[in-house]
Amino acid sequence: MNIFEVDRENVSERGFFCYMSKRKSEGYQRKLKWLRDRFDEGLKIKMLDLQLGGRGFIEYVPGEFAWRAVDAEGYMFVHCIWVAGKSKGKGYATLLLSECMKDAEKTEMQGVASVASEGNWLVGKKFFLKHDFEPVDSHPPFTLMVKKFTGAQSPSFSGDFNKRLAMYEKGLTIFHSDQCPYIDAAVGAALDAANELSLRTRVIELKSAENVRELSPSPYGVFSIVYEGRLISYHSVSKKDLVGILKG
Repeated sequence: MNIFEVDRENVSERGFFCYMSKRKSEGYQRKLKWLRDRFDEGLKIKMLDLQLGGRGFIEYVPGEFAWRAVDAEGYMFVHCIWVAGKSKGKGYATLLLSECMKDAEKTEMQGVASVASEGNWLVGKKFFLKHDFEPVDSHPPFTLMVKKFTGAQSPSFSGDFNKRLAMYEKGLTIFHSDQCPYIDAAVGAALDAANELSLRTRVIELKSAENVRELSPSPYGVFSIVYEGRLISYHSVSKKDLVGILKG
């Protein structure tokens, strides 16, 4: 399986795997602009060769620019690994992770880190344990997984998430960014549910990695739905399901 790198010059043509069939959608276009602003920070996307039937990618960035609620300067930070369809079960996720590991070593990083979760939108910690990562911080359902190259200090989650949640005890609050193209539709579904239930709603856009570290009510960082001071979801939920959750 060939792997190719997506960069500023080819991203318009090749895309970035997610939402490839919906390039005119708001979510895709917002992600595209977000990427163009991130390449200068060292962000990389590497994709399996679509022409060979590959369906998967990895996105990673130096830790100081990570769009997760982490303090991970000096580490390469994995935002996403996704292998889909017939590409599953063939070792391609390992192949993609090895690309990140090689780039981290080449640029003399202290190691590689990522947020894991057993829920949607993030890889589970079992995958990272298989590749000799270790858990260094936890805020259920999230675990910060790290593979060190040196004896450097471990990265950590940033901030007191429970304290941040307590700041939003009235109504529904939606935190969002452009890091994931699926977030735009997720925000729309959350707003539709809030409108149906006549809920007081606040929308907070996270416009920088610093915003994510300082404001996010969960380690995932780039999308959260908070209701009455509780984290309801950090991933897409249909309007119908969210209405049911909020009524419950």
